[in-house]
Amino acid sequence: MKKIVNNVFKNGYFIFCLFLFAVLILSFTPNHFLNAQNNRQETYKQLSLFGDIFERVKEQYVEEISDKKLIEAAISGMLQSLDPHSAYLSSNDYSEMKVKTKGSFGGLGIEITLENGVVKVVSPIDDTPADKAGMQPGDLIIGVEGESIRGLPLNKAVEKLRGPIGTKVKITVLRKDIDPFDLEIVRDKIKIKSVKYEIINNVGYLRLTTFSQNTTTSMISKIEEIKTNLDDKFEGLILDLRNNPGGLLTQSISVTDAFLNNGEIVSTKGRNEGDVDRTFAKPGDVLNNFPLVILINNGSASASEIVAGALKDHGRAIILGTRSFGKGSVQSIIPISNDGAIRLTTSRYYTPSGISIQAKGIEPDIIVEAGTTKKKKNKASIREENLRGALDKMNTPTTKEKNSELSKIEILLEDNQISRAYDLIRGIQLYGKKNKINKKKLVHHRLIKNDLG
Repeated sequence: MKKIVNNVFKNGYFIFCLFLFAVLILSFTPNHFLNAQNNRQETYKQLSLFGDIFERVKEQYVEEISDKKLIEAAISGMLQSLDPHSAYLSSNDYSEMKVKTKGSFGGLGIEITLENGVVKVVSPIDDTPADKAGMQPGDLIIGVEGESIRGLPLNKAVEKLRGPIGTKVKITVLRKDIDPFDLEIVRDKIKIKSVKYEIINNVGYLRLTTFSQNTTTSMISKIEEIKTNLDDKFEGLILDLRNNPGGLLTQSISVTDAFLNNGEIVSTKGRNEGDVDRTFAKPGDVLNNFPLVILINNGSASASEIVAGALKDHGRAIILGTRSFGKGSVQSIIPISNDGAIRLTTSRYYTPSGISIQAKGIEPDIIVEAGTTKKKKNKASIREENLRGALDKMNTPTTKEKNSELSKIEILLEDNQISRAYDLIRGIQLYGKKNKINKKKLVHHRLIKNDLG
């Protein structure tokens, strides 16, 4: 009996010592360790709550739902609660996303985001069903086939908009200052031609519709074609990034690099102080310092804003148009175990001057609102030379009235923003040429004056 009591005493003493040691350890434990413990305990409570709700839904919801569907919905909801761009990608969504960045995919041809629970059009892509149907940046899609999609997660809204190629979908659109209206669009395979060009007299016009895998290579090739066609008449380039919703970060960097000889292009800053990444330009300006004007509007987002922001900060381009969309966050695509992925916002973009693009966008150097100035058909005009018996009248044959149909170039110049950009480049070049001529004249005049003196 005595032996048992001694053992109990010893065990009790040992337990007491352990308790005392634990108290002493805890009294000297740093606050952050205690906070971490508390946070962990709170996490366990919340996970327990999730488990309880999961079981309740499984047992009592009006219809039977698979565990897979419930868990994927929970993951999707968690990610979309963070910001409009973080999302869960199922294996099908992930596969489609990879196809899209290669330049060919199926659908309507719109880049969308979620704003206050409503699907918002960032931009329609050129020459796609949505573009031809008249979709505009800033449009809100509030219904599909007569059914409201307000409050739906973005991936669910996308599922409703997608469908077999050749099928029709009726969407209800809410546009500023206009009552809601329906658009019927035929789904199609979207083939993106990311680079297009024209030559407006002696000025190159280059349109980038998106930033896909081959954008930079194609852009440089088109610029070389423009320069070859114009030779020494080349005066500058208009780079049109309006309604370009973005694309690959690597392509936005290489497009910017094509016009810079040195300096920072963009920096990304993550959650921690050390999560900073800076990208710099390599020597070589494809335009050899000829004037560059970039067109932007509220449909210019993400990669487009990186290009415009960097070239503006370096003074390499004049930015013309209206304020850009303001998507300055970086989404990392992280593959997960079920052949799907998560798109997670991991950092923010900053222009070379350290300005965040997020929610602010890029402000143009020259604000020019969108609009068109319709060119009238050519009509015979009366001038002094046309009057009977006019002095110094030249005996030239009368010219026939030109074809009343507008050329591609005339149609482009009906666009106010393109027209202003063209005039700006011509003005810069004319001013430069006049300056050179005047300087030569002045030098020549001084030489003559010195000789006479």
